[in-house]
Amino acid sequence: MIEMVGNIDVGVKRDHNEDAISLLPSHGLAVLADGMGGHNAGEVASELAVKTVEKIIRKKLDRIQHGEPHENGLHGESLLLKQAVMEANREIYATAQKNPECSGMGTTLIAALFYDAHLTSAHVGDSRMYRLRDDYLSPVTEDHSLVQEQVRRGLVTPIDAQSSRVRNVVTRALGIAPQVEPDIIENETRPGDIYLMCSDGLTDVVPDEAIRLTLLEHRKNAEQAVEELMNLAKDAGGPDNISIILIRIDGPFERKRSMLARLGL
Repeated sequence: MIEMVGNIDVGVKRDHNEDAISLLPSHGLAVLADGMGGHNAGEVASELAVKTVEKIIRKKLDRIQHGEPHENGLHGESLLLKQAVMEANREIYATAQKNPECSGMGTTLIAALFYDAHLTSAHVGDSRMYRLRDDYLSPVTEDHSLVQEQVRRGLVTPIDAQSSRVRNVVTRALGIAPQVEPDIIENETRPGDIYLMCSDGLTDVVPDEAIRLTLLEHRKNAEQAVEELMNLAKDAGGPDNISIILIRIDGPFERKRSMLARLGL
């Protein structure tokens, strides 16, 4: 069993919201997007992203061979999630081409699909996923950002990266180009794991250690943990929209398949 809780806050300094989330516990799906672009176009991009991914998962998840690895080693669920993210990119790009007011819009995206004792994550941009296992908080994803590229090349230290003036410059986003390649990561889950998905409205102002301690303190109450993390971000100035999703793992996730899928139709 899994528990999913999510929320969005406009923050302290913004006057509108450009983030979007979607929770679909029946399918083991959680999606979070942080939009960018003028004239509220970021809001359009993020909403298109989460709705497109959710629509494809709803439509096709029951049709794939459940939990079976394919010839490239990825599970069918991973290939489907990748397809959904790439389709979301096409939808956003096409919308921007047709509507001048949406020109240049884009969005980050982090999507998670749980099945059996597994997790597939797909991400583009600098929205993140973390895992709390026992007392340890570790990143599942790696940002697609200019500063992360500098860290990877050894040009700046991880500590210096936290205060870099270019830390919010993403190197990959949905909707900017006709095609995009999401990072796909598969993990095994364990009972007691807690997964955090969030926009940079949280991670830019709240240190990882404060996040870890908050999750530990409220590990049995996901709603309270989300509220406390929101408050930490706002207390730190809340310069951006804040989106947070928490997923608590109590055991292997078993999806209830439709009657037609069980009959192989």
